Amino acid sequence: MNLHENNFELTEFGELFEAIQLSNIFPDSKTFNDCIPKFEKEVIIDAYLQQKNLEDFKLESFVDDFFHLTTIDLPEYTSDASKPIDEHIDGLWNVLTRQPDQSRGSLIPLPYPYIVPGGRFQEIYYWDSYFTMLGLQVSRRYDLIESMVENFAYLIKTIGHIPNGNRTYYKSRSQPPFFTLMVQLLQEGIGGHKAIEKYLPYIEKEYHFWMDGAEQLSEETPSYRRVVRLPNGVVLNRYWDKLDTPRPEAFKEDLEIAHLSNNDAKSVFRNLRAAAESGWDFSSRWLADTQNLQSIITTDIIPVDLNCLLFHIEKTLASIYQQLGDIEQHEKYLQKAHIRQKAILAICWNDSQGFFFDYNFIQQTPTSVFSLAGVFPLFFEIASPTQAKLVAERIATDFLKKGGLITTTLQTGQQWDSPNGWAPLHWISYQGLRKYQYIALATNIQERWIATNEKVYQNTGKMTEKYNVVDPDLLGGGGEYPNQDGFGWSNGVLLRLLTE
Repeated sequence: MNLHENNFELTEFGELFEAIQLSNIFPDSKTFNDCIPKFEKEVIIDAYLQQKNLEDFKLESFVDDFFHLTTIDLPEYTSDASKPIDEHIDGLWNVLTRQPDQSRGSLIPLPYPYIVPGGRFQEIYYWDSYFTMLGLQVSRRYDLIESMVENFAYLIKTIGHIPNGNRTYYKSRSQPPFFTLMVQLLQEGIGGHKAIEKYLPYIEKEYHFWMDGAEQLSEETPSYRRVVRLPNGVVLNRYWDKLDTPRPEAFKEDLEIAHLSNNDAKSVFRNLRAAAESGWDFSSRWLADTQNLQSIITTDIIPVDLNCLLFHIEKTLASIYQQLGDIEQHEKYLQKAHIRQKAILAICWNDSQGFFFDYNFIQQTPTSVFSLAGVFPLFFEIASPTQAKLVAERIATDFLKKGGLITTTLQTGQQWDSPNGWAPLHWISYQGLRKYQYIALATNIQERWIATNEKVYQNTGKMTEKYNVVDPDLLGGGGEYPNQDGFGWSNGVLLRLLTE
């Protein structure tokens, strides 16, 4: 079964697409990409070519006549801030649930119901969904968790990987690989080894997507797509996108960044796309000068969080094969996990700073950006007790603010930097610290984050995508678009933290 054979991207409209995206008809470049044409592509293009030079031609009217704006179909919802926040979130699941789709424009139809984040994001998103599921687990909605896992397995089967989201314009990239953790979450609900074994082919297929080309690497060709060979022969991973054109959903913005950059435009576009695959779009983590987006070098970076996630997949595959009695495969993946752990500790740990950093493999040195990606080695129990102690101290002194944890210690105007705090990174930090018995610090983080979420909810009636943790009286900001409400992963993490 392949439900998305007839999908397309609005970039196929060529000159018309560019004219609309550069015209500021919509405040957000994503909006037009999610529109549905009312007629066949050729009919619309012919009409545009005939009309565009007429004296009374108005592009906005043309768009209204020939495209259906999907945002007008969104369900009406008014929140009631007098309700307890957990009750509010529990009621939001139905608002954010989308039923199995028919083929509609750029939307890749999925066979089972799923949760969308909300706001401008009216499709499923890969790594968001794990943190949303944490809340669904509290609400005992294992039916929805299973549906979403099934949808992701379907995408791995039909596309070869899980795209950034179920839109055609996201197919060239993925997002942080949390599928294995989702399956484990589902298994906690249904018990036994049934789930983890059922999804083994999909876990393995996704792993091969990330490791594609590893065997081809050499001293002369140290990188290919998402794999990078270190001088000692060890292979680690980076974020990547197979395309080097402007992102359709950020077409105008990407052109402007490339225009400002001294680097080749194609390189800029690929690095912007790779940062979108990271989920941290955008952050000082990916910037050569740590401040300006036009200096973006995502593909030069070996991210510590991504490699921790790949370590976890290798460990999980080793464990499944052990359960199945396949000792050869068990030992193969266990060895891969061991080699990766050793490499992460060797290149990402900075002893003088007492923290884990990303690694620039072109310069062969750790980067200088302190970010909460450095807590992933605690979440996946890769760090030594001494390293965990130093990370905990750094979190307490440099990251912990009045409203929770800042994402990085730098303020750049990008949304994945200070003063913003994000739900997924609070969960990773909270759990990572607890695993090394830093209970008081973890609880402090938990309490501050809950208080920030509740404060914004009381003031606005909303759960939002990100929060200003330096001054919780202000809303989170920065980035390419306004702060969104809804909001899938904020709901999930808060609901789970309220029950911890």
